[in-house]
This record gives sequence, C-alpha cells and structure tokens, in this order.
Amino acid sequence: MRTVAIACQGGGSHTAFTGGALQRLLADPDHRVVGLSGTSGGAVCALLAWYGLLTGGAAEAGRLLERFWAANAATTLSAKAANAWLVGLARLEGRVSLPTVSPYAYPDIAGGAFVDLLTRHVDVDRLARLQESPPQDQPLLLVGAADVLTGDFQAFSSRRGEITVNALLASAAVPLLFRAVEEQGRYYWDGLFSQNPPVRELPDARPEELWVIRINPRSRATVPKTVGDIADRRNELAGNLSLEQELYLIGKVNEWADRLGDPYRRIEIRELTLDLGVDLDLASKLDRRPAFIRRLFDGGREQAEEFLAGLPD
Repeated sequence: MRTVAIACQGGGSHTAFTGGALQRLLADPDHRVVGLSGTSGGAVCALLAWYGLLTGGAAEAGRLLERFWAANAATTLSAKAANAWLVGLARLEGRVSLPTVSPYAYPDIAGGAFVDLLTRHVDVDRLARLQESPPQDQPLLLVGAADVLTGDFQAFSSRRGEITVNALLASAAVPLLFRAVEEQGRYYWDGLFSQNPPVRELPDARPEELWVIRINPRSRATVPKTVGDIADRRNELAGNLSLEQELYLIGKVNEWADRLGDPYRRIEIRELTLDLGVDLDLASKLDRRPAFIRRLFDGGREQAEEFLAGLPD
C-alpha cells in the first residue's frame, strides 16, 4: 500500500472539483493518506477530508465534502441574485471603471457567512480535541495563509494544534471581499499570496508520493489579448507561482536521492488538473450556481477515477 500526501490548490468555487476528486481518491483502498494540505477553497477541502477521515473514515470524508459543496451553492432566491450580481461585477471589472469599496466600510458579512457554513460541517470542539496528543499515524494537515504585515508565509499545522475555523478563514480571506483575519495576534490574507498550497512541509509526513490537485492551468493554447483574458491568465500564473517553486524543490531533492541516496528520499510527484474541456475565467471562481458546482464536483470524481486507473501497479 503506497503512502501519499495530497496538496489541494486554492481557487474559489473551482475547488468544488477538488471536493469531488478527494471523495474518490480517499475511497481507494490501495493507498494511505499521511498528509493533506490546502489553501483557500483547497484548504476547506483538505480540512473536511482530514476531519472526516479521523471521525468516520473515507466514507464520512466523502459525505462531508459533498454536503459542504451542496450547502455552499446559491439555492435561495436572494443567494441566486447575489451570486449573479457578484459574478457579473467581476466580469465587468477591468472593462469599465467601477467603484471599489473596502470590506471595512460595511459589516463583516463574508467572514460571518464563511464561519457559519464551515461550522455546520465541522464541530469546533471536536476539531480541537483531534489535535490534542494525536497518535503517531494521524495524517498531517497544513493550511496556508499570508501574514499581511510581515509578508511571512504561514502553514498552520495540525501537529502544532493550529487548525481552527479562524485559521481556515484566514486562508480564504481574499482582499476586498474579506477583512484581514486576526489569528494568534497576527493578521492574515488569503494563502494564494504565500503557498498555494503548502508543499515543502509535506515530506515531514514521510509520503512515498505527493499528489497535487491543481486548479489553475499551467498552460494556455493562445496568447491572451483582451482585458478579460489577460486578467484570467495573470490570476492563473500568480496562483501557480509558489506551487511551481515548491515542486521544483521536491524535484531537486529527488535528484539528490537518485544520485546520493541516504539521507535523501525520493517522493514521486503526480498531478490531477482541473479540466472540464473549456477555459474557465477568473469570475467563475466566484460562481456558486448549483449546476456549476455540481458539474465541478462530478468532474473531480471522474478525473480522479481516471487518475487512479492510470497509476502503476
């Protein structure tokens, strides 16, 4: 049985794909998960997978992931209207001059809604207890965020008892939508500015393989020329920057392991990349239409099935 760590890249609503992929990957009996990491929406998926594995096994993790994304979809009339307004506004940005409002100018609606949604699926007290004197074989969980004031990269760790709902909010706090999140006396923004997702700490879990669920495509077929296309590609490149650097580091260690042996140890890197057959724009990362969320979730399951089928024996 191979031991694996799974790193979940952030990307808003697109990480419903990660939820579906994790549901299928965790159900496979031929590997054991020793580590999970994530940033932003990827952090939410990683947490739900980790929490479910520890409280009820792979089946419970799969149920939590599916329930969360169903609950996150915009199903009420007011939620549908707000979703259409937000996505439409995002698509207009850069094409016309729009007023920008600080999240400090109005009540913290986004932060409160995020916490309410997450605590419907994760018991805060139980989450804390799971990190108290954990057994040695308990999977490692890492959540990425960026310190607003110092610029430090922060990977909150379950082994240090740092995984809280507030830490998840810090990882997901996109500027201009969320206020900076205070955690342990420091202020954080979205982990997309730091590690997307945390990778370099995952070897501490001693996996044989690292599986990366990539949300932002590495390549595009044509040069972006419109304002919207340029914005989309900038977001993709920025979202991939830290991941590429951290995977490069793992690759370098693999070279040393092949050439020198101990104390270096090879970790096989494999990727599962979001691909629905169409280019998804930046604004769609905010889109919570139920049909879109379902399509992403089911697409994650299907691609995970293909991924597992393609693994060597």
